[in-house]
Amino acid sequence: MKALSRRTLLAALAASLVAPARAAAPRVAGEPPGASEPDQGPGAPQFGAEVPYVQTPMPVVDAMLGIAGARPGDRLIDLGSGDGRLVIEAARRYGVPGLGVDLDPNLVALSRERARAAGVEALVRFVVGDLFDTDLADATLVTLYLLPEVNLALRPRLLRLAPGTRVVSHDWDMGDWEPDRSLIVAAPNKPVGLRRESAVHLWVIPALLAGDWRGRLAGEPDALLTVRIAQRYQALQLSWRLDGSPPSALPRSGTVQARATGDVAQLVMPGPAGPVRMQLRLRSGRLEAELVTAAGLRHPALLQAV
Repeated sequence: MKALSRRTLLAALAASLVAPARAAAPRVAGEPPGASEPDQGPGAPQFGAEVPYVQTPMPVVDAMLGIAGARPGDRLIDLGSGDGRLVIEAARRYGVPGLGVDLDPNLVALSRERARAAGVEALVRFVVGDLFDTDLADATLVTLYLLPEVNLALRPRLLRLAPGTRVVSHDWDMGDWEPDRSLIVAAPNKPVGLRRESAVHLWVIPALLAGDWRGRLAGEPDALLTVRIAQRYQALQLSWRLDGSPPSALPRSGTVQARATGDVAQLVMPGPAGPVRMQLRLRSGRLEAELVTAAGLRHPALLQAV
């Protein structure tokens, strides 16, 4: 799907939502008069022949940067960057270098002006471009305010990013790829929709851990650990078996559910002398495992794919 079709879809969506919102937007108890009315300023949807624009409310910008854990050392790419406010705020608050991509040259020019006014023009770039042609490989943080169909079209590319890369989407999810965390944010001046709130979703790109792995416990040459992992996105089903003569506090076998966060998975296994924690980390094509007994004894292992 090209970015042009994204904008056509967005125009249709916004047009269908704005009219009923103006006609019958319900007031919330305690809300100040006028708060339920759509913003008619520059952030309201602008409909031209091709390029509608829906501004992200500042409370949502705050929530997106917060849920992402934006920090110095990040590299941000904002797809569909609009007036550049998210990229500019990340640079201003955290010193994060950022790239904003939008099809509208007027919005790109506006973003550059706003970056100069904020004193962050040396940290950020704004370019006219198609989000599907944008190289995402260097990003540690990708932000989106698109549509469900566009998110799904981007999903294969996002899943190929480096494990640990964070993806944050305003309002729209990724289909059956469930977010790692979601928030609902009050947005009283949101220019589209019946409800004056937004959803913010976070995904952390998982490493590919699926497969069979095997290795001996360090210092225990007669203890062989075999791990089998089935994976769907960040959700894992992990089965393990300890053969030979492992330490008595370690469980011999079992199956548990776990989740990957970047290149790390952590889980708890029932053991003969209390719960045993296992951490797995993918590094250089091998799986670093560490089992920690209830007494705090650590048993590392380096597992190879088999």
